[in-house]
Amino acid sequence: MDMKEIRLGLIGLGGMAAVHAEQIEQITGAAITAVCDRDSVKVSEWAGKLGIDESSRYAEPENLIKDPNVDAVLSITPNNVHYEIIRLCLLHGKPIMTEKPFTRTFEEAEALLELSSKHPSTCMVGFSYRYTPSFRMAREMIKDGRIGTVCHVFFQYLQQWGGPLFKTPMNWRMDKSVTGTGTLGDLGSHMLDAARFLIGEPVEISSMMSSLITQRADPVTGNPVVVDIDDFAAFVAVLDQGIPAVFQTSRNAFGSQNQFEISVYGDTGSLRMGWEYGNTLHYVHQNAEGNPVHEELSVPEQYHLKQMQDFVDLVRGTVREETATLRDGYLNQRALEAVAQADMEKRTVAVAEIGKKLLETQEVNK
Repeated sequence: MDMKEIRLGLIGLGGMAAVHAEQIEQITGAAITAVCDRDSVKVSEWAGKLGIDESSRYAEPENLIKDPNVDAVLSITPNNVHYEIIRLCLLHGKPIMTEKPFTRTFEEAEALLELSSKHPSTCMVGFSYRYTPSFRMAREMIKDGRIGTVCHVFFQYLQQWGGPLFKTPMNWRMDKSVTGTGTLGDLGSHMLDAARFLIGEPVEISSMMSSLITQRADPVTGNPVVVDIDDFAAFVAVLDQGIPAVFQTSRNAFGSQNQFEISVYGDTGSLRMGWEYGNTLHYVHQNAEGNPVHEELSVPEQYHLKQMQDFVDLVRGTVREETATLRDGYLNQRALEAVAQADMEKRTVAVAEIGKKLLETQEVNK
């Protein structure tokens, strides 16, 4: 797309919107020129701060998406509206960056994949940890054989905010009708994407999910409300090439702010990385005598890329191999479905059997 400035429409003005907006402010040739939220107070506050005209302030996503003065959309919304916003962007040919998980349910993901074959358009899914510098460097080192053949992998993503000591009241992240799943979709989707980003596709999955806190206080009345989603999930997967991987995630991990960590073990070395120390990479390899050498590598500038810069570049026509596309979102949702099915049916689930016919049709029509 050839243009002097990318005019972005921002849908959803919650906490994460500020994170993305801050990145946009640092990009030459891009600006947020329209905003949308059901909360009119938030719309007024954001529009006033960004100098957005009354005509570009919206309550309904479709009106923003149809606006000819909006070149691309940032959708920072709860899971239950992801599907409809992406659907409208596909139908109107409007590039979109949507938050993860891709959709609330696997059926919604299937519908969008099918629609995209008839109405192809640019879509990025916000798997933000693909932009952690150490993760990007590790990906290249693994590809280059710096740790030999990968033997096994460990992922953990732990947060504390849902734990009993904090007495966190009920919110939309704990409502199945809004989220689809709990910590699995919220944090587990990032772990599964990291597995695909660093190693390869999950082939089969066994899992255990649980709700450690089954009631929370209604934020308005204070009355107890039943929690119907998971706040802990653990699963084992076999990845491409038969590589075993272990995953665990929890919102009840006291002492863990945003502890997303990955360890990759090869036959001649290993890598350990984490979001909280994303500019360093722990690398273990052999010296001439065959003994382990531990190094803390500082990640060079070449592995630093902001997510919003990648999206703006994508809208302009620069496609990077590591960018998460609509298809990546679909495959991630398929893996999440496999985890949920494995827990519900108490068996190992072959990921390829989920949505198999649709994927085969997509391959034939490529």
